[in-house]
Amino acid sequence: MFDLVNSALHIIAQVGQAASDAQSAAPAAAALGSAAAPAAAAAAPALAPAATITTESGITHFIAQSDIVGKSLFGILLLMSLISWYLIFVKSFSNLRTHRHSRRFLNQFWAASSLEQVENEIATHGATEPFAHVASHAIHARNHHAKYGAIKLEEKGSTSAFVTRIIRKVIDEETAKLENGLTVLASIGSTAPFIGLFGTVWGVYHALIGIGLSDGVNINRIAGPVGEALIMTGLGLAVAIPAVLAYNAFVRNNRVYLAQLDAFAHDLFTFLSTGQAIESRSNMRGISLAAGKKD
Repeated sequence: MFDLVNSALHIIAQVGQAASDAQSAAPAAAALGSAAAPAAAAAAPALAPAATITTESGITHFIAQSDIVGKSLFGILLLMSLISWYLIFVKSFSNLRTHRHSRRFLNQFWAASSLEQVENEIATHGATEPFAHVASHAIHARNHHAKYGAIKLEEKGSTSAFVTRIIRKVIDEETAKLENGLTVLASIGSTAPFIGLFGTVWGVYHALIGIGLSDGVNINRIAGPVGEALIMTGLGLAVAIPAVLAYNAFVRNNRVYLAQLDAFAHDLFTFLSTGQAIESRSNMRGISLAAGKKD
């Protein structure tokens, strides 16, 4: 009995000792936690810039860390984009103005009672579009050859042959004017994607070189530079697509317009050479619609 009581007292003493140890350890842990909290708070700002630097990306960051080749390629693409959009706006405005003046001249031409009245209209308002140029030069060539004959070598032959050469020369000149700038648009549309692709290859090359020289390799160090390098390919496509679309639109517009000009020149030559009545505007419109449908 005495042994049992002694064992119980010993167990109670051990439990009391454990409780006292726990109470004394709690303030120490709290003090340690309070001391560690400022250290963690101080370490947090130091880690934040590193995370910001690691996750920084975009076209500005790519251009900033590129070498002279990358910056040059970006400048070339930017210059090509400015040139293409300049040509798109200028040629669109010029075509709209030319078509408007052409419609006005054709209305005046078909409503005129004689070619003399057409000459007076051209002399008064000037030849500001291809149809007026063709009519003015053809009428002047017919009158000049009929009055003075073949004075120079280029005027040799009949009046009809001379007028034909003048009309064809004027049409060729107007065709060259309408096609002005289209070669630049076609060149930009065909070369811009390759320039962008070259910029991507150059950027990926330098990114891989930088990764190879670094100590640690992870997905962020690989995906970031490679993703930034792909921006150059996107820029090349963004420059090329508007240029190609505008080039195709201008080529089609010129083809339809020149078909109408050829039809008008044929009717004008027929009247100048034979004196027969000029075909009506309804026939001209039918030819224009047929040319548009064939296209």
